[in-house]
Amino acid sequence: MSLEAQIEKSRTVITKAVFPNTTNHYDTLYGGQALNWMDEVAFITATRFSRQKMVTVSSDSVSFKKPIPAGTIIELVGKVSHVGTTSLKISVEMFVENMYSHERDLAVKGAFTFVAIDENKNPEKLKID
Repeated sequence: MSLEAQIEKSRTVITKAVFPNTTNHYDTLYGGQALNWMDEVAFITATRFSRQKMVTVSSDSVSFKKPIPAGTIIELVGKVSHVGTTSLKISVEMFVENMYSHERDLAVKGAFTFVAIDENKNPEKLKID
C-alpha cells in the first residue's frame, strides 16, 4: 500500500451531540472537553495508520474559532499530516452543526504529535506498509 493510501485509510471521523453536562456557564462546550475529544480522534487516527502502540507527546496550535453551544452536533475529523521516523502529526478539525438546519462551521482546529512505542515504552520506528 502506498503512503498516501495508508494516510487516507487512517482518516477518522467521529460525531457527537453536545449535551448540557459538557458545557460551561455560558452554555458552550468546555475547552477541556473539546481537547479531550480531539486527542481521542487523533489517537485513533495515529493507531489506525501505524497499528502500533501510540502515545500523545504534544498538542500544538489549538485554535478555538467559534463557540460550540449546547444542543448542537459536532463532527471531529482526524487526518495524518506528517509522517516521521517514530512520530506522526495528526491534524484534527471540529465542526459544529445546528441540529435543525444544514449550517456547519469549523469551530476548533489543532495538531497533535504521537510517537510509536515498544513494549518497554521506548520510541520505535513506524511501520509503513
